[in-house]
Amino acid sequence: MRRLVALLVIALLGATLYGLSNNASGISVNGSTVASSTFRSELSAISSNATLDCYVTLLGSASFAPGAGGASMGASGAAAWANLRVEGLAIDHYATTTLKFHPDAAVLAKARSSLLGELSAASASQSTPCTGTSAQALAEMPAEMRTFEIASQAASLDLVAKLDTTVPLTVASMKKYYSTHTANYDTICVSVAVVDPTQITNFNEAQSEGMSVAELAKKFSADPSASKGGVYGCFGPTSSSFSGVRTATASTPLNTFPTTPEQITYDNAEADLFVAPTKRTPTPFAQAESAVLSDLETANATAANTEKERILYYYSVIAIDPSFGRWGLGSSGPEVFAPAAPSSSDVGSTTISNLGVGASTYK
Repeated sequence: MRRLVALLVIALLGATLYGLSNNASGISVNGSTVASSTFRSELSAISSNATLDCYVTLLGSASFAPGAGGASMGASGAAAWANLRVEGLAIDHYATTTLKFHPDAAVLAKARSSLLGELSAASASQSTPCTGTSAQALAEMPAEMRTFEIASQAASLDLVAKLDTTVPLTVASMKKYYSTHTANYDTICVSVAVVDPTQITNFNEAQSEGMSVAELAKKFSADPSASKGGVYGCFGPTSSSFSGVRTATASTPLNTFPTTPEQITYDNAEADLFVAPTKRTPTPFAQAESAVLSDLETANATAANTEKERILYYYSVIAIDPSFGRWGLGSSGPEVFAPAAPSSSDVGSTTISNLGVGASTYK
C-alpha cells in the first residue's frame, strides 16, 4: 500500500518551480524537512526522464505542461506533489515514533519489490503501457527521492498491516472473508432492455401489471437481445464486466427490472438501460479469488486512507512554503491547496495567466 493510498505514482503528480528560490523554506512535517533544492531535483528528474515521466503521469491528474520563464510545471502540480510529500513524511514519522518501526535491509528490499509491483500494475492497466520498466523509472529518481519512496512504502506496509480494520491479503484470510460474503461473488445471469425515454412510464406500468422480463424486452427494448427476451449472458467474478453487473443488480430481485434505469447513449441518442438479474449461482473461491482480492484491496485502501487523515489531523505539525501551496482542511481531510493567485481585477488577466503556469517573472 503506497503511503496509505492506492499507488505510489499517484504521489508523483508533478510540481513546479513556481515562485521557488534557493532560500525557500521547503516542507516541514514534525521536524523533517524537504529542502526546496531537493524538491527542484525531483521535478527535474520527472521532466527530463521519459520513463519516469510516463510512470508519473499515466495516473496523475495534475498537469505536467511546461510552465513559463523558469518554471517547469504548473502550480496545481506543485500542490499535488507537496501534498503527497507531506503524507509520506507524516506516516514515516508516525510509524517510527508510535509504532516503533525501524526497517532493516530485508524489509526495505520487500518494500522496493512492492513499489515496483505497484508501478508495473499501474502501467499494465493502461491502454498504452509505458515503454520502460518500473525498475528503470525507479533508477531515474534522484537518490534521495528513491530512498524516500522506498522508506515510505515500507512504513505504509507496516502501518496497514497493524490496522485492525484491514484484512491481510493472504489466501487464508481471503477464504475466510469469502465464506461470509459468498453472495457477493455469485455468477449473475442478466437480461436487459434499452428503452426510449418517452416509453419509461409505459414500461414501468407494464411491469407493475405483471408483464415478464422477457415480454418487456420484446415489446420495449431497442437492443438486438430483445428478440431473445433480453437475454444478455452470465457474468462471473473473472469477467471484466462483473463489477458493473454486480453493482447494477445488487438491490434488484430475480426476474425483475429495476424501476430506476441507467441513462446511456445508444445509437447516438439518449436511452434508458434496465438490467434484470435472472439467475444467481454460487461461484467457487478459486474462480472468485481475483474479485475477492480486488474488494479487499479497496476496503483496505479505504481504511488506510481514514487512518492517514487521522495522522495528518491529530499527529502532525506541518509547515508549507507558500510557493508550494497552502495547507488547509478540504472536503476529504487535510491537504495542500495550490498557491492562491491575486484577483485579476488587481493585477490583470495576463498576469493571472502567467501565474497559473508558474512564470518566474511573478515571484
